[in-house]
Amino acid sequence: MARAATTSDAFNAVAEPRRREILTLLVVREHAVGEIVAALRIDQPSVSKHLRVLRDVGLVRMRCQGRQKLYQTNAEAIRPLHEWTSTFERYWSHQLNRVKERAEAKMNRGAEFDPTKKEK
Repeated sequence: MARAATTSDAFNAVAEPRRREILTLLVVREHAVGEIVAALRIDQPSVSKHLRVLRDVGLVRMRCQGRQKLYQTNAEAIRPLHEWTSTFERYWSHQLNRVKERAEAKMNRGAEFDPTKKEK
């Protein structure tokens, strides 16, 4: 089965680790391309290419300030990604709670019988 183009939707776009790094950086505040290049130590053509993909699927917005292009995340477009990953967050929280409950139950059973203590 052929893989979908990275520009087809947000899920395909964030499959690329460098794009996730860029999104993580842009969560804090908007950045110019040069700032992204410096912060992530990626060459400028690659950053521009990744930003283009993220922009095409709507995950980032761009505004011009003079000759500078500033990028920021588009929270509304990220919402479907968040909602989908939240499913797994709930799953892992549930699993971790089960592990915790089992460990606590085992500790409580162990406290009932302590072979180092002598019975009177």
